[in-house]
Amino acid sequence: HVQLVESGGGSAQAGGSLRLTCGVSRLRSSGNCMAWFRQVSEKTREGVAALYTDDGSTYYAAPVEGRFSISQDEASKSLYLQMDNLRPEDSGTYYCALMPQTTPACPLVGWRVYDHWGQGTQVTVS
Repeated sequence: HVQLVESGGGSAQAGGSLRLTCGVSRLRSSGNCMAWFRQVSEKTREGVAALYTDDGSTYYAAPVEGRFSISQDEASKSLYLQMDNLRPEDSGTYYCALMPQTTPACPLVGWRVYDHWGQGTQVTVS
């Protein structure tokens, strides 16, 4: 049973930084996309960043390119999102997500293709 647990959310001033962590209970030895999504409406989540665990390929949504960085710790398999130069529009609930993937092409649209989700962590930028 896969569990994803986010932490690290909170409040920050515009221009500040936060670092989100996603703990992973189990992970396939290969072929995984891990990603961060942000809730934008009751029924929609938008992709922020994704990482293909086999080769470390990373993918970013245009609004966060150059400001956010996604990474993974090899030993613990935890996923991180370093968020720098935060803007008020970055506010929201951030979710960690996981899906099997055989090629290095992790989607940031169509959030429902990800089949494992954490409970979310709130980020507020003012």
